[in-house]
Amino acid sequence: MINKFVNELDIALKTLSYKKSGTDRGYPADNNENDVELSEPERKLSEALMRVNLAGEVAAQALYRGQAMVCKDPDIKEHLIQAGDEETDHLIWCKKRLDELDGKPSVLNPIWYAGSFAIGAIFGSMGEKTSLGFVEETEKQVVKHLQRHLDKVSENDKETIEILKTMQEDEDLHAGQANESGAEELQNPTKKIMEFTAKVMTSSSHYI
Repeated sequence: MINKFVNELDIALKTLSYKKSGTDRGYPADNNENDVELSEPERKLSEALMRVNLAGEVAAQALYRGQAMVCKDPDIKEHLIQAGDEETDHLIWCKKRLDELDGKPSVLNPIWYAGSFAIGAIFGSMGEKTSLGFVEETEKQVVKHLQRHLDKVSENDKETIEILKTMQEDEDLHAGQANESGAEELQNPTKKIMEFTAKVMTSSSHYI
């Protein structure tokens, strides 16, 4: 247990300092040659959106780690860890884009990490099917969230658009993988609570 705690603490610190290694996938924004300079309102909007998405990726890391820590099925545990590693790419991309926009991460990220880790552990302890159902529902909600951001961001900010689209494709894939692995659909009250919690996080991280 001590070793597990030390390991999780190390991962948490690396995540919150944005030093956690991903899968070395290319930065989606590198594929664009955008000669359009963003206006200040456009830049500020993109900055706020990417701060929110970075907070979401911090929370995603914690959710996967919390679920994996209590998971008893080795195959599902491996699936959770692998999905979390792929999500680290998103964390790296969001931080890089936020830096490019001269923005700063949310000061609340440590709170989101701690709370999300606890939530992940709670759902993970309810059994593998429920845990996978939680992953599937989380990813479905993130796909919708990213679409709302794609609808808001300026069409001139092609770098941010490319990042959000790539993330959206990955989240949709993770939802499908969880379903194929035997996810059990969550009850509507649980889904509503998840939506409310996500709304609190996104609305807060938009500004600070």
